[in-house]
Parts: sequence; structure tokens; C-alpha cells
Amino acid sequence: MDMVGVKDLWKNYKEAVWETFPGFEEQPMWAEWEGKDGTKLTARTRTHDSFIKSREVDIWDEKSNIYNNVLYPKTGANGWAGNLPCFGMDLMGFFQKKVIIVFDFQHPVEHYLMSVPGLPVATEEYRFFEAGNHFSENIQVIKCTMDEVDDHIPMFKKYLNEYKKLIDWETPDGEDLEAYRRFDEYMTELDPVAGYLKSKFGEEKAEKLVKDFLFCYNK
Repeated sequence: MDMVGVKDLWKNYKEAVWETFPGFEEQPMWAEWEGKDGTKLTARTRTHDSFIKSREVDIWDEKSNIYNNVLYPKTGANGWAGNLPCFGMDLMGFFQKKVIIVFDFQHPVEHYLMSVPGLPVATEEYRFFEAGNHFSENIQVIKCTMDEVDDHIPMFKKYLNEYKKLIDWETPDGEDLEAYRRFDEYMTELDPVAGYLKSKFGEEKAEKLVKDFLFCYNK
């Protein structure tokens, strides 16, 4: 797969998100960096009537492409421990034969084990993704090659559609950012790519990205 192909590795996943939630509006680019070994990074937020934000980071070079996005819904819900979950995705293509696809309902309440009927239940434990600690019973962790990435689009779309049902049912409209403080704290501590970011963009930029963009409610 050439660099153009690698850059577009997650194209169909991104399109699935914006087709499911077409009301997202792009905000100005937060970062557009070039680091070591030709590694490039873009970071951007989007806003929506039902979401506080989507915040996405795309990192790529000639062999790899890592895409991370979390949709933070507006706050308030009749069920689900008072707030709806985020929808998070870690789409990590390290090289042709090493790809890890993760997507899940990520609930802001600690030690709340969320489960959505009709979706697969994880049958094993995963490092970094502990069910019941902001991750659900339905977490998907898939290992494949770059050529097999789009084979998993149907399941990804199924999860997105179930998530849309939650959003449409609850129609959240609050903006209580405190609801996401512990979630962002936990994700900052957990962050498995901090070392990678430092190696490519330096410690100062890596810390700024994590604290001021990825998990900025950790304050």
C-alpha cells in the first residue's frame, strides 16, 4: 500500500461517522504538524446540536495511519446513569500486517458497566480497555491487516446506528463539562500513544495535544 493508500486507510470509517450524524460542523484546524520521519498530524473539532464536540486526530506517514475520534454527547439523560456514553474509536494501522481497530460506547461515569442489547459482548479482557471502567461490555477490539480494514465496516456501522438510536431517543441538550472531567482524567492516565507522540513530535507538543486537545476537560 502506497502513501496515498495509507493516508486514506480509514476513509470509509470517517465517512460512516459523518453520514450517521450529518449535522456536525467543522471548526478551524487546531493543529497541523509535521514531525520526525515525515510523520504528519492534523487535529480538529466539530460541533453538533446533540454533541458538545467531536474531536479527531489523524496521524500518518508512508507506512502507518492512526485515527482517533471521540464524540462527546451533550449531557443529561433519563437513563444510563444520568448521561449518555461517548462514542470512541481508535483506528490504528501501524504497518501492512499490524492493524488494531477499537470502537466502543465510552461512558463518563466510573465503574458503570454499560451494555447495549443486540450487540456482541466481549469474551476476553484487553489491555488499556477494561470493561466497566469507562468501556462497555460491547467493546470491539479487532486485529487484522491493512487489506482487511474495510471487512469490519458493517460492524462499525451497526454500532454507530445503535448509538444514533440512543442520541435520538434522549436528545441531550446540556453542557455540563464537569460530567467529563473524570473521564478525561482516566483517559489521560491511560493514553497508550503518549510515548509515540513524544517520539514523533517532541515532549512539549505531545503534552499539549493530550492535555489541551484530546482530554481537555481534565482540569
